[in-house]
Amino acid sequence: MSRFVLISPNTDFDARLRRAVGGGLAGGVQTFAAVDPANPGELFAKLDQERPEVLIIGPDVPAEDALRLATVFDVQLPELSVILVGETDPDVVLLAMRAGIRDILSPSADPAQIRVLLERACQSYASRNRTAAIQNPDAPRGLVIGVFSPKGGVGKTTIATNIAIGLGKVAPMSVVVVDLDLQFGDIASGLYLNPEHTVTDAVSASASQDSLVLKAFLTVHPSSIYALCAPRTPVEADSITPQQVSRLIAQLAEQFQYVVIDTAPGLPEVGLAALEQCTDVVWVSAMDVPSIRGLRSGLDILRRLDLLPETRHVVLNMADAKSGLSVQDVEATIGAPVDVSIPRSKAVAYSTNRGIPVLQDARRDPAVKGLRQLVARFDPAWRAKAQKKLHRRVVV
Repeated sequence: MSRFVLISPNTDFDARLRRAVGGGLAGGVQTFAAVDPANPGELFAKLDQERPEVLIIGPDVPAEDALRLATVFDVQLPELSVILVGETDPDVVLLAMRAGIRDILSPSADPAQIRVLLERACQSYASRNRTAAIQNPDAPRGLVIGVFSPKGGVGKTTIATNIAIGLGKVAPMSVVVVDLDLQFGDIASGLYLNPEHTVTDAVSASASQDSLVLKAFLTVHPSSIYALCAPRTPVEADSITPQQVSRLIAQLAEQFQYVVIDTAPGLPEVGLAALEQCTDVVWVSAMDVPSIRGLRSGLDILRRLDLLPETRHVVLNMADAKSGLSVQDVEATIGAPVDVSIPRSKAVAYSTNRGIPVLQDARRDPAVKGLRQLVARFDPAWRAKAQKKLHRRVVV
């Protein structure tokens, strides 16, 4: 997927741009030495995807041609972020603004400086896309994926962060992970973040009334996802109501393609409020008797309350064939098929302690395969399958 398109015959700048993208941005780069300003449509015919996010008009492209191209793209693709590589001459800056160019980059910029500008351009692209979706009342809501377990210590946060990281590769800057374990949430440490703002800010009156204010309270992660972390102290959590949480999730679902929610153990009021907003629920159990019985009890309660979403995914985490239990034992106890099995793994434990999810680290490990299978279940192509194929017995 080419998120970035460069128009320039300058091979040195092309190499720096590719190093910048390879240093932490999702997506690829596609380069064209030249494009006829009188026929920009030929560019789209050559792209390996329909709509890139950032167009960079690089060095050695005549200024007149660059401005003509930018003007055409501003009309045809107004959400596209166009960057001009050139000197910041006041006259050129004014003409660039009129042509719809979003930013100007120095031709001598190093990969780190280029990466910062590209991150900003991607965020602008995502913001314009979400604003357009909000203005269109018929636009579909994003998927709201809740990760639940009646018992603690089963790896919910690890699974939630890896789901978000995996989906971030599918839909960069269109994923937000929310920590609703309001008293003792670990999303910040799981993603090695030091957030300036938390859920406390996101449910404030100003944020609930303006989605642009809400976005300012999100923390950007290097893997091209957003995070909304838990309050700094348990005392702050006491002031957050289920109604505020429902409103928060609804707002985020209007702006993001995927909203991943990490919840507190058990079924607290805030968790039930989140559950009502979910399109998908991931039920997590470890391979031990207390976890499995806890999950059975929780599912029984929710069935009686008629709160179970239609699309559910049962995950057997830290699975071990030597535990004395089989998948059949687990399924018989909870009364539902196990959809994904994630083996016990030292790599997952190590990545959690480092604050770098294993799907971000690109390790080769049996647990990685299970996590990728789980992420794939939220792909639109998977969801189009017949219902009878959605739940298949796994092997531990």
